[in-house]
Amino acid sequence: MRDVRTIDQLFEPQPVSWGLRGDPYLWLAMAAQLAATPWPGSQQQLDAVLAEAFEQLTSRPLDTQGHFFVESFAHGGMSSGGISPSFWRERGLPLLRQRWSEA
Repeated sequence: MRDVRTIDQLFEPQPVSWGLRGDPYLWLAMAAQLAATPWPGSQQQLDAVLAEAFEQLTSRPLDTQGHFFVESFAHGGMSSGGISPSFWRERGLPLLRQRWSEA
């Protein structure tokens, strides 16, 4: 177990279901990007860090309406690389917030 908590610890385990096929790859990329990011002191700080990571990795803000494609998360298949912002807003981020509040 680590002595210093970092945000990437919130990403384990992965969700059971996803929005689109690119979302699991974005999940892993966010965890990797946030591996050195210190544990936030508030939910507002957590939300800001997660929103910034989402935008850096997808080039789109979290409040984007409708799904979109990100080439780096395309790994084959018809909907490969598809990102669902609604999954992140409605399921992914609430899960991470819950894990943060319970830690």
